[in-house]
Amino acid sequence: MTRARPDAGTRPVLDVNGLEVHYGARRRRRRALNGVSLSVAPGETVGLIGETGSGKSTLARTVLGLVRPTAGSVVVDGEDVGAYGPRQWRDLRRRGVVQYVFQDPLRSLDPDLTVGASLTEPLLVRGVARDEALARVQAFLPRVRLPEELLGRLPGELSGGQRQRIAVARALVTEPRLVILDEPVSALDSANRVQVLEILKELRDTGVALVFISHDLGSVAGIADRVAVLYRGELVETGAARDVVSRPEHPYTRLLVGSAPTLRGTPAGRAEREALRALLHT
Repeated sequence: MTRARPDAGTRPVLDVNGLEVHYGARRRRRRALNGVSLSVAPGETVGLIGETGSGKSTLARTVLGLVRPTAGSVVVDGEDVGAYGPRQWRDLRRRGVVQYVFQDPLRSLDPDLTVGASLTEPLLVRGVARDEALARVQAFLPRVRLPEELLGRLPGELSGGQRQRIAVARALVTEPRLVILDEPVSALDSANRVQVLEILKELRDTGVALVFISHDLGSVAGIADRVAVLYRGELVETGAARDVVSRPEHPYTRLLVGSAPTLRGTPAGRAEREALRALLHT
């Protein structure tokens, strides 16, 4: 179920068409993604929603070149990357076209590098002079609400919320075309979760396209322009965030909306949730 979205008026930064990904040997092959098509325009934030095992991470890993598609195409900033080899992907990453933010920033931040070194490293790889790289980092820190004094600290000396904001800054300071955020707030407490979501909402004015992956519709409804719902490897519903939340069409989307108190004031009743679950498994 796909609703119309506003005309972006320009080439998509991400264009996935008929994507299929299969795992395993032929007799035990499992289809992780089945005919998924999704585009993301420059400056657009798309929330990719689904439960564990729905195919969200597989889609992200395929866009990042970590998984080879079985069928379909993946076009990033006009480049068909589906058949790219390691060297081509290395070049794409060095150019900073696409960046990735992990759920746990300790997976992406070197524990032995200071914050300043971690933030300047991607700029240095792109050939930016060290002084200019540091100046860019210092200018960007206020956008993620962090003081300059943190540049000399190690990741282990920061709070979880600070580390995640550093990870966001590291991805965006290179001025990429596309950033994929994989459950970026799920490991944070409520105060830090709200703060990171507010920062991401404010950073949309940089023109970067964001794909926000989450199992929690409530976390992305307030910042996403559009929402795409994955269920069992299939894209079952897409549309403007306000429309998906207020008028969900697919039973799985209705279950997600009804289970999120922050979206409708009160969660769906138990009988309604059980009826929806039964419908999904028929």
